Amino acid sequence: MIFSKLKINNWRNFKSVDVELHERAFLVGPNASGKSNLLDVFRFLRDIARSGGGLQKAVEDRGGVSKIRCLSARTHSDIEIEVHLAEPGSRKVLWKYAIGFTQTGGGIAKKRAKLKFEKVWRGDDELILNRPGPEDQQDEKQLEYTHIEQPTANSAFRDIVDFFEHIQYMHLLPQTLREARPLHQNGNGDEDISGRHFIERISTINTKTRQAYLRKIEDVLRLAVPQFEKLELVKDDMGVPHLQTIYKHWRPRGAKQWEDQFSDGTLRLIGFFWALQDGTRPILFEEPELSLHAGIVSRLAEVIAKLQQKKGGMRQVILTTHSQDLLSNPGIAGEEVLMLMPGNEGTVVQNMGALEDVAMLLQEGMSVGDIAIPRTMPRDIHELSQQF
Repeated sequence: MIFSKLKINNWRNFKSVDVELHERAFLVGPNASGKSNLLDVFRFLRDIARSGGGLQKAVEDRGGVSKIRCLSARTHSDIEIEVHLAEPGSRKVLWKYAIGFTQTGGGIAKKRAKLKFEKVWRGDDELILNRPGPEDQQDEKQLEYTHIEQPTANSAFRDIVDFFEHIQYMHLLPQTLREARPLHQNGNGDEDISGRHFIERISTINTKTRQAYLRKIEDVLRLAVPQFEKLELVKDDMGVPHLQTIYKHWRPRGAKQWEDQFSDGTLRLIGFFWALQDGTRPILFEEPELSLHAGIVSRLAEVIAKLQQKKGGMRQVILTTHSQDLLSNPGIAGEEVLMLMPGNEGTVVQNMGALEDVAMLLQEGMSVGDIAIPRTMPRDIHELSQQF
């Protein structure tokens, strides 16, 4: 399954959004336009569904309802999210899920998120959950919990729960990875966003799968990194796992390096291509072009497409980017790009494929990068150097 439609009201930067999504989705916009906040909608759904999560924790982790609610919200201030889940390619809707919530409490009472509604549709129109229901009216405390997070209540739509809780997010920070510590020291069990435990997690994958993934990455690195020959997982004398590369060198056996000596670009490439292979549920990336040569970045979109095909077209990739090189790949269609434009009433999200003038420019041979990057550039950026 993939997310085929996203509707949100009063979520962070966004007063109202209603967009179609495809197997690949590229989010482009100015700094502070809300690209990461839009990705966070999917992480929020994942955090509700995951073990140890739930609505209250997902909201608290984001600073409470007041931090999530759009500043442009006025008389209608409920936060609302609706997603459609469909078969890739066919666009046939399998499930729809919608949630609306607000804040209750304050003063001496602890502030809590409270459901205004929770709905589930099987297919496009068979409504199988519609809250609040009679039980919620008898005990309003139940409106502090979604059915998504309760195994005793979600058996009729467990497919949605499984889909949500396996959404992945990665924004690997090379320096954080170099300062890695054992997994058992990460006592809070939170998501490993920045890759601190990336190598140790690789070591826990079964040997056959791990070697297959590393061989694919090895093939990529031979093309992208000069003098590169081999990538493998090794353990030091204390049993701590390390990624080891071998480079062509005057020594007969080549020069060996561990991850603390890898370049930022090499680490990010390894993390990116590992994550693409590891799983079948949607994966969210923040600016995968960072630290990479423009020539490599220009080919990332087609690599994503090929890996999706090898997984049966099941893996949805949603990423943010500022890179014209990435977006200039001719294989990217207008409908795959969401352009975020800030305004006085919040950020507006436009599907580039739905804009008439964009369609004409694409037909004339321009790439989405040629169109999107200039449009999302700050209007007065040419005056930047005059401020110093």
